[in-house]
Amino acid sequence: MLPLTKIQKARLGLELATKRQEHADLKESINLVINSHCTDKMLVQRMKKRKLAVKDKIIEIEKIILPEIIA
Repeated sequence: MLPLTKIQKARLGLELATKRQEHADLKESINLVINSHCTDKMLVQRMKKRKLAVKDKIIEIEKIILPEIIA
């Protein structure tokens, strides 16, 4: 893999921060929906699926920014 430029690192860092915030927001939203009186199971399921997709993207970005070092 080619080394990243400073601009690419900055863009990935910003995207990573955005995805982490989105993940935290989804987690909080899921908890609010679950604890509400009218729980919509389909809504919770969709939110959890989205949260998982965001987590996968976070992992993908982290692997690009911090590639594994084989010692």
